[in-house]
Amino acid sequence: MKIILSTLNSRYTHSAIGLRYLYANMQELQSATKIMEFSINDALQSVAEKLLDASPDIIGLGVYIWNAAHIHELIHILKKVSPKTVIVLGGPEVTYEPFRVNYDLADFIIQGEGDLAFYELCRKIALNKPSERIIRMSIPNLKNIALPYAYYSDHDIANRYIYVEISRGCPFECEFCLSSMDEKVRAFDLDAVLHEFEKLWERGARNFKFVDRTFNLNMKAANRILDFFLAKEPPYFAHFEVIPDHFPASLREKIKRFPHGALQLEIGIQTLNLEIANNISRQLKLDKIKENIDFLENETTAHIHLDLIVGLPGESLESFGRNLDELMRLSSCEIQIGILKKLSGTHINRHDIEHGMVYSDIPPYDILKNNQLSFKDIQIMKRFARFWDLSYNSGNFKKSLPLLWENGSVFKNFYAFSLWIYARTDSTWKISLPRLGELIFDYLTQEKKLQKERVALLMLEDMLKLKGRAVPSYLKPYAKNFQVEAKLGTSGFNKRQQ
Repeated sequence: MKIILSTLNSRYTHSAIGLRYLYANMQELQSATKIMEFSINDALQSVAEKLLDASPDIIGLGVYIWNAAHIHELIHILKKVSPKTVIVLGGPEVTYEPFRVNYDLADFIIQGEGDLAFYELCRKIALNKPSERIIRMSIPNLKNIALPYAYYSDHDIANRYIYVEISRGCPFECEFCLSSMDEKVRAFDLDAVLHEFEKLWERGARNFKFVDRTFNLNMKAANRILDFFLAKEPPYFAHFEVIPDHFPASLREKIKRFPHGALQLEIGIQTLNLEIANNISRQLKLDKIKENIDFLENETTAHIHLDLIVGLPGESLESFGRNLDELMRLSSCEIQIGILKKLSGTHINRHDIEHGMVYSDIPPYDILKNNQLSFKDIQIMKRFARFWDLSYNSGNFKKSLPLLWENGSVFKNFYAFSLWIYARTDSTWKISLPRLGELIFDYLTQEKKLQKERVALLMLEDMLKLKGRAVPSYLKPYAKNFQVEAKLGTSGFNKRQQ
């Protein structure tokens, strides 16, 4: 019997830890099992061709929000061409019902953590002992699960992020999040995990992305992981999702020791409005959050990534705007603006009637409108988020972009800018960096009426901070003055930026 484990990652640089857990736990069937990864950008008929070239009896596919529709189409092709091939689905997107993508052509669906269940199902299929089509799994004991890390290939290590974890589950009950469905946090044997990390390091792994939902919940474990990296020679990169209100002294001291570019912390803020947070069962300790953001901003070189959500039940655009303004006051770090999604299994649906929540049934299940925000409002904010990524989060306009809001609200001023730039481009995609820079220059000088030379000098600093960049044509008339200022040392960089 031949078995293939596969999925469509959102990007080529990503890797699927789930497939490797399944492979690690295939026991005597492991020699007949193969991992084949693709991305959502690959042509699906070509993906099907490569899968079927191996003449598999069973294909296991991981289904996630980013590939749900693609997997539906892939199954359609596979079953048309090779109807006898058994298709087994697993992953978050099929763990909870209702399914909003049609997976009727799949032979089996494993709901829940399938580390051990996939092997058991394959054995039953091999023995021709039919199982229920939908297999609902209880939470497995992590002590019984073989670790996956040996099954990252040398190619993965050289070209992809290596996904790792030290725990599963989340103690919080945020109603929009699937992690809230698994309230108990369970930890792997840390000695065993660190042993595997050491072997990955010896093989050359330097990009580690932890998928734990609350990395800094258990201080003993968190400190040991940080010690693992601090004992290593840079460069390396470690990414953690952390809760914003729990940075005790021991953790702070270690975070401060990380070299520039080595540590990335993703912090789910979502809202700073206590009423809205309470509405969705989200705990907010605002004083602690502000204190910790201030610490991370001013006493560490960690790259910080804060999250805000548009469309939470009861939250108006004005409230969202105050959230963004406050975060910008607290920090200069990346702020990711997301649109609320309704995932099957979450409790966010309890607000549907009271707050008029209307969502798309097509992945990624974004909100379309509610009592506070019209469909038009949501569309505008989706474009706002995209332009924010391109201009602010990209870091390409650190000096010049703040001119947009130097005398007022960040939100209100960027909102006006996003309306203007969309009216000019009729698009949020395929806007090159030179074109975006020119649009920002035009807006600042024509709409905001700022002095052209002042804007140009700041934009030249932004554009030329990377060696080898050419001076854009719209800035060439000001380049000579910029060179004079640079020689005089009056370019405006503060000590930390230098």
